[in-house]
Amino acid sequence: MRPLLTFAAAVLVAASFPLHAQAPKAGPRFDCSQAKDPKACEEAREKIRTARAKAEQACQGKAGAEHRACMTHEMCAQAKDPKTCEERVAKGRDAVKSARAACEGKRGAEHDDCMLKQMCSQAKDSAKCEAAGKERLARREKIREACKDKRGEELRTCVRENSTQK
Repeated sequence: MRPLLTFAAAVLVAASFPLHAQAPKAGPRFDCSQAKDPKACEEAREKIRTARAKAEQACQGKAGAEHRACMTHEMCAQAKDPKTCEERVAKGRDAVKSARAACEGKRGAEHDDCMLKQMCSQAKDSAKCEAAGKERLARREKIREACKDKRGEELRTCVRENSTQK
């Protein structure tokens, strides 16, 4: 009985290697070639990249909350309607605050699920929001697992490398 059990375990382990060996998808989160207007999609993506680079340059040397506020201000200043942009960002910030308050006292996966439900409760399509959120949580967990024994610059490099692999 024991040799049979050992053999079955070995077969299962051997069969699982190809699953783990699959290369992760690289590239952007959304493929513009699948958009209704691929050219417009690429132009919009390039416009956002340029705006972000410009904002990063303007906010260089600032850290923490000051950097965050500067980036928000710079990004919204480049928007079609800066006031609406600022309001949208403030609304999002308030949503996060209320979700954190609602999930206070919970830890780990329970906290993550609570935050996800709270943040998606006001979405147009909450099921789609939750599915995307669970996908993000899974990606984050993979990164944590891949980089768990690293510290400092080695950790930063590991996170950066694993974040670009979608």
